[in-house]
Amino acid sequence: METENSGNNNAINLEAESVESSGGSGNKVTSESDIAKGLSSIISTVITDFDSRAQQTILSQHQLSSSVDRLTAELDQLLEDAPLPFIMQHAAKISGVRKRVSSLNSVLKSVQRRLDNIDRTLSAGLSHEKTTTGNSEHH
Repeated sequence: METENSGNNNAINLEAESVESSGGSGNKVTSESDIAKGLSSIISTVITDFDSRAQQTILSQHQLSSSVDRLTAELDQLLEDAPLPFIMQHAAKISGVRKRVSSLNSVLKSVQRRLDNIDRTLSAGLSHEKTTTGNSEHH
């Protein structure tokens, strides 16, 4: 984690040096473009990292949900064999946990959709910027 941050800090420092070294007004546009590209690259890396972690969390939540479903099935089997008050108390607890897991899964799916939208927006912006920059260089 610290290595990632130092890499990002180095990119920011390089961009800052680029701005400081650009004395003329012609270089200012290039430096701003370089800064924008650097920031976009950093943000893209962070979003990719968060996306990966969100995927891992979704997988973990799915495994947890499966385990809760399995325990619920086992609890249903125990309901037939154990005293009713004891089982009902634990069944209520497991039911509450199951509802919370389902709620968390919904939130995670929503977060994943938002991250995907941000990633698409950034990708579209980078593609548009490359096209615009490419066209202006040819003129």
